[in-house]
Amino acid sequence: SADRLNHFIKEEDFGVIASWELDHVRIPVDFNVLEDDKGGYDAPGWARIDWALGLCEKHGLKVVLDLHKTAGFSFDSGEMETGFFSSGAYQERFYRLWEQIASRCAGSPEHIAFELLNEVTDQSVIGEWNRIAAECIRRIRKIAPDSLILVGSYWNNSPDAVKDLDAPADDRVIYNFHCYDPIEYTHQGAYWVDFLDKAARVAFDESGVTEETFEKLFAPALETAAKYGMGLYCGEYGVIDIVAPEDAVKWFRVINKVFEKHGIARAAWSYREMDFGIADARWDAVRDELIKAL
Repeated sequence: SADRLNHFIKEEDFGVIASWELDHVRIPVDFNVLEDDKGGYDAPGWARIDWALGLCEKHGLKVVLDLHKTAGFSFDSGEMETGFFSSGAYQERFYRLWEQIASRCAGSPEHIAFELLNEVTDQSVIGEWNRIAAECIRRIRKIAPDSLILVGSYWNNSPDAVKDLDAPADDRVIYNFHCYDPIEYTHQGAYWVDFLDKAARVAFDESGVTEETFEKLFAPALETAAKYGMGLYCGEYGVIDIVAPEDAVKWFRVINKVFEKHGIARAAWSYREMDFGIADARWDAVRDELIKAL
């Protein structure tokens, strides 16, 4: 809604993020924030993006612009957005939207990175996705030759699936994955996860999570990145707000050690609310510990 777009994030939030000594923000944007009803680009969402980009620059923060859903595809099956991977018309809209984004942001390649699409879900579309991503990168490169481009794989950007992405088009392409493992811990009580017992509760000390857990999870992605001499980016990781912050911060500490060891850049999900918000007041008692563990 327009109200959410205009008031959910405020100017002071960028100062807060900078005060935590974080270096960038990942901004999720749905296609219908940027496209109007006729498929044009007069939508008011562009002004909001410009506002956010300006505040990031003011506070010394870099940006990942994440196309969180595109016409014909959403990671959330409840959105009923389908058809993207088999529709040339939807794919053309995707390319044209990225050309618009690139033309507006090409002048800041050191400050604004492009994340092509959030969380491809089905393994069956990896062939189409590799083809679509390659064409999209080709078109972006005509406009923004130096911008970083992030590409994730299927199973909602699983680190396991990175190996099935095609070789990067150039040395400014980075593979992107997400991590919420073990889901029984990070998503306990989540109303939207069908296969979990909604009543089950797991304490961190009962979860069995160690640094080795994440070493094994990340290994296929790290091997693929090493093969191509490229970096890795974890675009989402976090713990649901059903878990007490004092317990959740233990998970953040462990995953952080593995990120640091391998030089994996990352963005926690999410800044405010949306079931995972790290800025929420509930975290205040362990705020310093959390910030160190990001």
